[in-house]
Amino acid sequence: MTENASHTILLLNGPNLNLLGTREPEIYGHNTLADVEQLCRETAASLGFELRAVQSNHEGVLIDAIHEARTTAAGIVMNPGAFTHTSVALADAISGVQLPTIEVHISNVHQREAFRHHSFISPVASSIIVGAGVNGYKLAVQQLAHLLGR
Repeated sequence: MTENASHTILLLNGPNLNLLGTREPEIYGHNTLADVEQLCRETAASLGFELRAVQSNHEGVLIDAIHEARTTAAGIVMNPGAFTHTSVALADAISGVQLPTIEVHISNVHQREAFRHHSFISPVASSIIVGAGVNGYKLAVQQLAHLLGR
């Protein structure tokens, strides 16, 4: 890990999160992905971190970003979106890089459809934040900073 990496948090957002603000606002609210990234950037800066944000609807892009984080980030905040419930590959990537990772979900997935109750990511995540709305991202950045000793 480079010196700069120790001061960087990787924010990953999975499929359909680029539609925040317009997709099912009764569930996900009216904040856009840009709003979420700005909130995380400001929270990270207040704790002495920089933030790198990546959103993709493609599993391989997210896996590549996780692999790259081994040498470019101190930890990961991740909303895997629907990949939460389907992706062993993302779980393996997180496990493989051995970086503290906070899984975050805007809605309370346990109050929703049964298929959303299972997460392949949770067993390899350091912490999990669900149902706190967009504020969950702020809490996730704060928790990651806490785990990193800040």
